[in-house]
Parts: sequence; C-alpha cells; structure tokens
Amino acid sequence: MDWGTDLWDQNDVIDKHTQSGLDLVERYIKFVKERTEIEQSYAKQLRSLSKKYAKRGSKEEQDCRFSNHASFQDILNELNDYAGQRELIAENMMTGICVELTKFLQDFKQERKTHLADAKKAQQNLESNFKHLESTKKRFAKEWAEAEKATQQAEKTENDLNATKLDVEKAKQHAHARTHTAEECRNDYAALLQKYNKEQNFFYYTEIPQIFNKLQDMDERRIRRLAGGYSQFSDIEKNVLPIISKCLEGISAAGGKINEKQDSLLLIEQHKSGFERPGDVEFEDYTQGIKAATSESSLNPPKVRAKLWPFSKKHKIAHVEKQPTTHVEKRVPPAAEDFSHLPPEQRKKRLQAKIDDITKELQKAQDQSEALEKMKGVYEQNPQMGDPSSLEPQITETTQNIGRLRGELTKYETWLSEAVGGEESANAINNNTQHGVGAVERSHIYTDFDDEFDDIENPIGQCTALYTFEGNSEGTISITEGEQLSVMEEDKGDGWMRVLKSNGEEGYIPSSYVKQAS
Repeated sequence: MDWGTDLWDQNDVIDKHTQSGLDLVERYIKFVKERTEIEQSYAKQLRSLSKKYAKRGSKEEQDCRFSNHASFQDILNELNDYAGQRELIAENMMTGICVELTKFLQDFKQERKTHLADAKKAQQNLESNFKHLESTKKRFAKEWAEAEKATQQAEKTENDLNATKLDVEKAKQHAHARTHTAEECRNDYAALLQKYNKEQNFFYYTEIPQIFNKLQDMDERRIRRLAGGYSQFSDIEKNVLPIISKCLEGISAAGGKINEKQDSLLLIEQHKSGFERPGDVEFEDYTQGIKAATSESSLNPPKVRAKLWPFSKKHKIAHVEKQPTTHVEKRVPPAAEDFSHLPPEQRKKRLQAKIDDITKELQKAQDQSEALEKMKGVYEQNPQMGDPSSLEPQITETTQNIGRLRGELTKYETWLSEAVGGEESANAINNNTQHGVGAVERSHIYTDFDDEFDDIENPIGQCTALYTFEGNSEGTISITEGEQLSVMEEDKGDGWMRVLKSNGEEGYIPSSYVKQAS
C-alpha cells in the first residue's frame, strides 16, 4: 500500500500532511534550542556559584590544608567540571540536532516544493488537454449539426418543383462540404479523445502515483530523521553521563576524604608554641620584702612586654628605663629575620620552610649554571652558533646568586640549630614568665626592647644573695639566701640589677637583696 495507489485523489490531504510534518521538525528544532539555552544558563549559574564560594587569598589557601576545607574546594571544582559537561550538552545539541535538522529541513522543503509543483503541473496539463478535448467535441457537434441541416436543405431543394437544377446542385455541394467538415471534426475529436484518455491514464496510474510515492518516501525519511533527532536528545546527555557520574562520585569522595582527627592534629602542628604549661602561682610575702628593702623600687620588679616565650640567648629582653611611673607604655618589636619573635615550634617550622625554599631556589640556580656552562661549551666548539663571551654576564650573575643563596642557607640552618637546641631552656623560662603576668600588669615601669644578651658577654662582678627572692615576673629570676651570683649589669638607679646564676639562668633581681663582693 502506498500513497500513489490509495491516495491518488487526495492531493490536498498529502499537501497538508507533509506540511504538518515539516512544521513538526521546526517545532522540535525550536524546542531543542530553548533546551540548550536552559543548559547554558544552568551551567553559567553553576560556574558563578562555584567561583563565589571558592577560596582565594593566602589565608584561605592555608585553611585548605584542613581536610574539611579542602573537601569543600574539591566539591566546588567538581561542580565546575559538572557545569562544563552541561555546556557540552548544550553545544552538542545545538550542533548535532539544531544545525543538522535545520539544514535537513531546508532540503526537505525544497524537495516537497518540487514534488508538489510537478503534481500541479501534471494536473494543469491534464486539465488543459481536457479543455482542448471539450472544445474539439463541441466543434464536432456543431459541424455535424450544420451538416445535417445542409443535407436536409439539399433534400428539400431537390424535392421542390420550383427549384432549378442549379439550385439543387448547389444545395447538394453545400451539404457534401458540410458533411466532409463534420467528418474531419469527428476524426479530430476521436483522435484527441484517444490521446486524452491515454494521458489521463498516465496521469492517474503513473505520473501522480510516482509523485505521491516520492512525497511518501520524503515524509518517511523526514520521520526517520526526526526519530534520530529524538534519540540524539537523549544520547547526547547519555554520552556525558559517565563524566557527570565521575563528578558526582568526586563530590561523594570529597566527603569521604574528610579526617577530623587529622584536621585536629594539623591545627596543633600549625599553632603549638612548644612552651610548658605554667606552674602554680606562689605566695608573695610582701612583709619580708618591706623589712629587707632599702628602697621603694625594690618592691616593683621591672615591667616588660608580655611575650609568648621568655628571653634566651640571641633573644631581646627588657630592661628598666628611667621613666616616671605614672603610666605604662608598650612598644611592639619588629619581626626578626631569624623568626625569633615567634614561639619555638612556629619558629622551627618557619625556619625549615625558609630552608626548603632556599634549597629549591639554589637547585634551580645550579641547574641554570650547568645549562649556561654547557651552552658556552657548545659555542666554543661551534662559533657559528654564538659568541661564548656573550654568556659571561649571565654566568657571573648566576654564580653570585648561588653564593648568596648558599650563604643564606647556612645562616638559616644555623638559626634552626639554635632553635632546636634552645627550646628546652626556653620552655623552662617560660614557666616563670607565665607566673609573673599579674605582677607585670601591676607594674608602672616603662619598658623597651633595645638590649640583647650576647653569648660571649662576661660578668662584671660577683655578689651574694642576702634574702630569698621569688622572681615571678617576666624578666626576673628566683634566688635563695646565700646563693652566689655573677653580676651582668649594674643597678642603673632603678633598684634592679641583672645577674647570672650558676645553672645558666639570667635575669633581674632587686639590688637591695644582694651584697656585692669588694
């Protein structure tokens, strides 16, 4: 069964049906375009969302060392990749469906137009032949009527007794001519009728069926192509589903990678100072101090800036300035190159990080130096490739850079060795520092960080402790009655002097609590 056989007389139906099919293709193309716009908008919003919550800046990058922060960044990255797949879906739908179907639609419109034009032309040709046939038929009918009339007139004239022989002869000739003309019209009509019937048979049994069958084939191809477009709508998304699944799996994996214990340990490693916890605060017996004191200043230990760890070798300490005691002024020391302004643990980490950075930079400079030396050797062997002397400034600069980096590396390694070796004593001193925070805050003495204990500083005298003194404030040390001490700094008029104990502890004590050896 086909259109040409069963729908030979349904030209208008076929016209409307094929037009409806092409309209459906246009509707589907428009539908897919709107779908791509939705996908593009969705992808754009997803990218904006992931960018909005992405970490930026050094502080936030440092936070990403924690697994829960890093996992959230992984989720944002996976979401950004997911957005890329949505964009790919939109792109493939536009190129694979919309563009291809639009081109296909234009071709089909032209093909349909051609087939319908052929059918219309055949119909017009058949109608024209039929009109010619009708005209020939009418002429034959007219001529035959005229011939019969002439024949009847000739018979009447022949039977008329008053008619002459000439009149009779003329009537017979006229009737014969009319009959001959009628016979010619009859033959023309018969021939044209035969021709028309043949053309009509060809039109209804061959020409129109062929055209309608071509339209049927075109419409079936349209349906098959549209069906492919329907499948593409799904297949395009299916093709990226494995990647989308990986993105979703990555998001799930990001949650699984979180390790709360590791994050807690990381926080400890980043911020632990390495100091020991402060011990019990001891009772301060002011009555003993009043009886033994020879000056008011002996009750007021020097106020120093509260620090996270006590002074030690190579660390700046406070000394007492001769200032009025009406107010307290504090000055923040600048960050030291050796990171001595940091707690022990943090200082070691910063020093080690600096060493690692210098080591990498040094290795890079050494590689560059080797490359320049090789290039120089090549130029010396092949002068046409370049002038060896042109590399001398770069080689000199690289050599100087290597020397500078080695010097810095040695310097920071020395500081790291000191930090590792001095940590234990720093912890012990810090214990006393924490004890004296309250006393420091009660003090009204101006302090500044402008003195430094030197490794090779020599004592300037000896003294003996007359009384026991509990050094609970920062910068002070405890002494016991009868203890022998080395004087490192004389009393400058403020009632305090700096001494060194036999165990290596160094700090301030009231001048009135000791007797200096003569």
